[in-house]
Amino acid sequence: AADSMSFQSRRTQLLLVNSLTFGLEVCLAAGITYVPPLLLEVGVEEKFMTMVLGIGPVLGLVFVPLIGSASDHWHSSYGRRRPFIWVLCLGVLLSLFVIPHAGSLASLCALDPRPLEIAFLILGIGLLDFCGQVCFTPLEALLSDLFQEPDNCRQAFSMYAFMISLGGCIGYLLPAIDWAFLAPYLGGQESCLFSLLALIFLGCVLATLFVTEEAAQGDLLDGPALKDVSPKPSLSCCPLCRGCCLPRARRVLQALRNVCALLPRLHGLYCRIPRVIRRLFVAELCSWMALMTFMLFYTDFVGEGLYHGVPRAKPGTEARRHYDEG
Repeated sequence: AADSMSFQSRRTQLLLVNSLTFGLEVCLAAGITYVPPLLLEVGVEEKFMTMVLGIGPVLGLVFVPLIGSASDHWHSSYGRRRPFIWVLCLGVLLSLFVIPHAGSLASLCALDPRPLEIAFLILGIGLLDFCGQVCFTPLEALLSDLFQEPDNCRQAFSMYAFMISLGGCIGYLLPAIDWAFLAPYLGGQESCLFSLLALIFLGCVLATLFVTEEAAQGDLLDGPALKDVSPKPSLSCCPLCRGCCLPRARRVLQALRNVCALLPRLHGLYCRIPRVIRRLFVAELCSWMALMTFMLFYTDFVGEGLYHGVPRAKPGTEARRHYDEG
């Protein structure tokens, strides 16, 4: 009976954690597919559009090592991974509000709303791409923490891969649906779509509140290379502010030290791995480059090439209607 309860609890935890995987992928697939036409409609040129969509990945290269190292050394009553996950999820939710309402926000802040509308749209897109992509790092670490045994780990990441695929399928399907029947309640197509994404994602985030992450797990799981070798200050012999600030300062310094050592460590690892794995890495790099290039332009291609629409045409005109249909 105890083994059965343990299995049921483990399966429940697996579904709760991977529900967020599903929600993230739905938002990224639907949002990133939909934003290139939005940028073109407000007047951003195609060469600048790709630069805007590159903001998130570039920031991810900088901050993923910092967030990973900081979460390894974090201690709180909510565990060490979930605080970072929740902060990044808050960024995703904020972006899902900013993107469809960029024009309204700009109108509230300036007499000439067009430049500010573009700025709000760029901010929302960068926030969605950055927070959504980076959130997968502590999420994968949480799965590794909760399911450490080899069989459980394989099952957990199989479910993780399935949820990513399912989220991608639904995320790519949602923009293809005409949400005009909800327009009287939620606004236009963009507002309806992003409101639906926000509801789905909020439900997935709330599911992580029921994940039982051990708060003291970090002390058991940190490897020797990740531990801070500096002695911990004694709270009994230090003032309160010093006792609070010194551990945080040490964690920040440790994170920066790990980031500085990341590139030499990766180079050493690259030199030690077998040649066939290096070829696999290069193949994956080229595959992702080709896939992302295709994904950035195929939505706009359908609107312009197949439906003969014009993204910069005035709303309500025949050319703009054809583009929106595409």
